[in-house]
Amino acid sequence: MLSPAMQDYLKAIYRLQAQDGVVFTSALATAMKVRAASATGMVKKLAKMKLVRHNPYQGVVLSNAGQKMALEVIRHHRLLELYLAKALGYSWDQVHAEAERMEHVISEEFEEKIFEALGRPIWDPHGEPIPAKDGTLRVPRHDRLADLKPGTKGTIRQVSEPTAEMLRYLGSRGLVPDVPVKVLERAPFNGPVTIKRGKTSHVLGRDLARHIRVETVPDNA
Repeated sequence: MLSPAMQDYLKAIYRLQAQDGVVFTSALATAMKVRAASATGMVKKLAKMKLVRHNPYQGVVLSNAGQKMALEVIRHHRLLELYLAKALGYSWDQVHAEAERMEHVISEEFEEKIFEALGRPIWDPHGEPIPAKDGTLRVPRHDRLADLKPGTKGTIRQVSEPTAEMLRYLGSRGLVPDVPVKVLERAPFNGPVTIKRGKTSHVLGRDLARHIRVETVPDNA
């Protein structure tokens, strides 16, 4: 049985590894908001359990067993987020903190009941994919809004790695999954992106736009 802290580290390593390939303890410490020595100590514990592979100064990666356990916790988390939103009426900016508290303690039976009650979902409230029970994960290949050229049309599908403040801001403007948008302008030198939703225009900072994933419409559609 892994402690909640160990599970959180595996989740963090999984996310960082998906971005960068190899995870260095300095980046892991930043993600976990701890000192580098604390992160190094936990990595050594996980390595002894064969959940990660760690070579000093060369970074850390999850083993197959570690990845499976990380995805299991992520599955718990995202199913709980959807349950809180759909069944209990939580807003999409509230579900993360609640799910974070519960993800370590629910049983596999409870997880399965949630999954069936929600209609066997594959996406959480933010459009993030829910790992399958067998440990596989469908990773969507949608474009970042920040990278789209003016004139591009598409549908918001995902808000990745969001904060509560970010979700409240986007939600107040109706910029949520399944909403169609059009890029009007992308200012140079890392300037803002102007988009249109319905008849309303919105100006988003480039950093915020990098968190929004869009399924684009082909030019000839």
